[in-house]
Amino acid sequence: MASKGFSKGAKKFLDNGTKYTSFCSGYTYPIPCVTRSMATVSASVVEPTNLSIAPPSSDPQHVASLPVSTSPTPFRQPRNPFISSVPVTLHSFPSMEPVSFTTYPSTHLLVPLRRDILHRAVIFEGDNTRQGTASTKWRSEVHGSGRKIRPQKGSGSARLGDKKSPMLRGGGVAFGPKPRDFGTDLPRKIYDLAWRTALSYRYRRGELLVTDDLLKIPVRRLPPATNLKRWTKELLEANGLGNGHGRSLFIGLKKNKNYTFFSMLKDEDIGRHGRGLGVDDVDVKDLLEGGRVVVERRALDLMLEAHQSDLGPGMRFESEEIAEILDDIEEPEIAV
Repeated sequence: MASKGFSKGAKKFLDNGTKYTSFCSGYTYPIPCVTRSMATVSASVVEPTNLSIAPPSSDPQHVASLPVSTSPTPFRQPRNPFISSVPVTLHSFPSMEPVSFTTYPSTHLLVPLRRDILHRAVIFEGDNTRQGTASTKWRSEVHGSGRKIRPQKGSGSARLGDKKSPMLRGGGVAFGPKPRDFGTDLPRKIYDLAWRTALSYRYRRGELLVTDDLLKIPVRRLPPATNLKRWTKELLEANGLGNGHGRSLFIGLKKNKNYTFFSMLKDEDIGRHGRGLGVDDVDVKDLLEGGRVVVERRALDLMLEAHQSDLGPGMRFESEEIAEILDDIEEPEIAV
């Protein structure tokens, strides 16, 4: 059982008559050092050099010569050593030839696959897409008289009320659907994680193609008598984006009705090979469907910036060029 107070060796050391003085007095004095080794206590005296603390200078000229910071240094979040960058090849449209490279953080295009997160996001989108407008009439809402059809007893038949009864033809509907909201809730951070997980899944499989140009057909460079439907169909099949390789999804910064390429994708024959959507109309389910995803670089930057609420300040993606809707870039409508 441990004894109370100091041990005999410690008392002997403390009773040796050594006096302690303050550091601020400027005198030198022996400093006792106590070291413990297993169950023994030993004391040793160390003679340090002259220790003295100089008082602060009261000279006005010396104080004026000291550097004064007018603005505080902003705090910078240290870079996470576990965040790396992934290379992305930029292609030119419509030739789909590689022209350059760019990099994106691994927290955006190299997210581990989470099937549970993707499932929750797809169900969330499907629930909020349902209109919920189905409606039927109950017996009180059906037009008609409320007179009892036959007496309660004596007819030999089952008792029956008015003609609006759900058991009769033309009557109300029992337990029928009424307009309601099928929407469900999902945390924003989980939905943003599902977005980047879907893009990372496409990138890891080599099915994410990023274009450095706008998704539009160079109509002015084509011969005047070019059949645009046939030209677009052959373009998709030659680059492996047709129906034979799975229906592709084309995402533009804006889906302008004057863009000839998006107009061609609305055709019934060409629509089997590809589907065109604007950056504001894309969902997680759209990214998972089809064979490949072809997206403009500015549209990809805009999507990554909009879906990173679950990341910290030092892990978020900030594009050098702000993605804006370029209203001044239009292509003349081509009559098909």
